[in-house]
Amino acid sequence: MSDPAAPALKSPPLKVLIVEDDPNVSLGCQQALELEDIPTEAVDSAEKARRLVAEGFPGIVVTDIRLPGMDGMALLADLLATDPDLPVVLMTGHGDVSMAVQAMKLGAHDFIEKPFSPDYLVEVVRRALDKRRLTLEVRDLRARLQNRDSIEARLVGGSPQMARVRRLIGELASSAADILIHGETGSGKELAARCLHDASPRRGGNFVAINCGGLPESLIDSEIFGHEAGAFTGAGKRRVGKVEHASGGTLFLDEIESMPMPVQIKFLRVLQERTLERLGSNTPVHVDCRVIAATKVDLRELADRGQFRADLYYRLNVANLPLPPLRDRREDIPLLFEQFTLQAAARHGRPVPPPDAERMRRLMAYDWPGNVRELHNVADRCVLGIEQGFPPFATAHPAANRPLAQAVEAFERALIADTLRRTDHSLARAAEELQVAKTTLHDKIRKYGLS
Repeated sequence: MSDPAAPALKSPPLKVLIVEDDPNVSLGCQQALELEDIPTEAVDSAEKARRLVAEGFPGIVVTDIRLPGMDGMALLADLLATDPDLPVVLMTGHGDVSMAVQAMKLGAHDFIEKPFSPDYLVEVVRRALDKRRLTLEVRDLRARLQNRDSIEARLVGGSPQMARVRRLIGELASSAADILIHGETGSGKELAARCLHDASPRRGGNFVAINCGGLPESLIDSEIFGHEAGAFTGAGKRRVGKVEHASGGTLFLDEIESMPMPVQIKFLRVLQERTLERLGSNTPVHVDCRVIAATKVDLRELADRGQFRADLYYRLNVANLPLPPLRDRREDIPLLFEQFTLQAAARHGRPVPPPDAERMRRLMAYDWPGNVRELHNVADRCVLGIEQGFPPFATAHPAANRPLAQAVEAFERALIADTLRRTDHSLARAAEELQVAKTTLHDKIRKYGLS
């Protein structure tokens, strides 16, 4: 997630929707505003305006009170019911001033009595636009903070690697780009995909996950693309496939490297044209889903060897999200282990294991071939009291196959990172707890890139 304190992308300019059935007044308002570089759009009825304005409308509304059909007062009530913070400016005739005052009490931003000068219109509109801009910026900031907190709670870790993952998710979530996630088994690829979905405008749609290596080849066509009744023996009724079910949401393809070559060809067409044909049908079905694919191998290398379609690889790899293995972010192990043991204790109705220096030493020194998923399992075993005999608590020393200097550095880096986390990055408190000079600790923080 992007840092809320960082400069935001420049937003498009806000516009003014003018609702006026008198074409001369409407044109005059448009010209006065556009001469000041204020974008406008004009309609001649409240009904047309209502169809153009939804919650979060990027602008304001300037409307006459007297309109054919629904009048300006009814439009005001309707708009504010949808978005209470939307500035609505009413244009009134001389006899409508008392009505306009009533409208102000109901939530109108301001009113302008006809006839009015272009300069006065521009002045009122600018104030309303400034208010709207501030409202939308505050909403955006709150949403970004909420997403950041959500992602940080789910993608746990204070390491620079995980900070980068969260930042990338924040930057990519709101885009429509298809994404390729690369990471080892157990590194959290599906969790990252769910975070992308939940932080995106598609969060209200379905998140549909397919493990491409977990479906029999004879059924994969039907599972992914669906089928019509009678398409094959046993197809008694129409079935909507996974891709179609994900329309309006996100389709997650795990182990994409396992997708059979014939299915890759069909899926490439879905990505390019956003249509599919169910088995047994010649009728194209439009689908609108974002695709997130995940792999634990180098797809480019597979494509170079002819084991994966190169055109599909390039189509999927619009944006890339690499996930670090746990052994490359060892400073996150104490925090992850703490979270997993708390969850396991609540789930199994057992007490949380007390702190144990030897246990943590072994956790830090272990290479974690199964990554976060393996650490989760280890935490479960520790809560259940059955961890002995399983890695990293087997008889052999977990770092036996690693050079001593490398094992010592990994442990030292993780220990310093955990101490800094617990002391709110206070150099003095961390040095006191670790029983080292502050200058020594400062040098080690710089050495390990923990500042």
